[in-house]
Amino acid sequence: MLRPTALLLFAVCCTSALADPPPEPKVERTVAEDDQVRIEELKVRGETRKVTVRNKKTRAPDYEIVVNDAGHESAGGSGKSGSGTRVWRILNF
Repeated sequence: MLRPTALLLFAVCCTSALADPPPEPKVERTVAEDDQVRIEELKVRGETRKVTVRNKKTRAPDYEIVVNDAGHESAGGSGKSGSGTRVWRILNF
């Protein structure tokens, strides 16, 4: 009698361990543009991860804005939350 009860308890424990994995995070891509620039924004779980600015009329290179995490301060930046640093790509391979 003890053995079937132990097997049933073991089966219940195993099914709870095989629970569904957490759902994929919500990803949003937003594009805003006018006749001079195109701005592409990537948000994951509601937080901005990447902003890319592309110039249309000038030959100025595209650049990205690296968004600082709210809990971490950037190496050379200020501690302001939500501020970012401009980054230009020099090599693309």
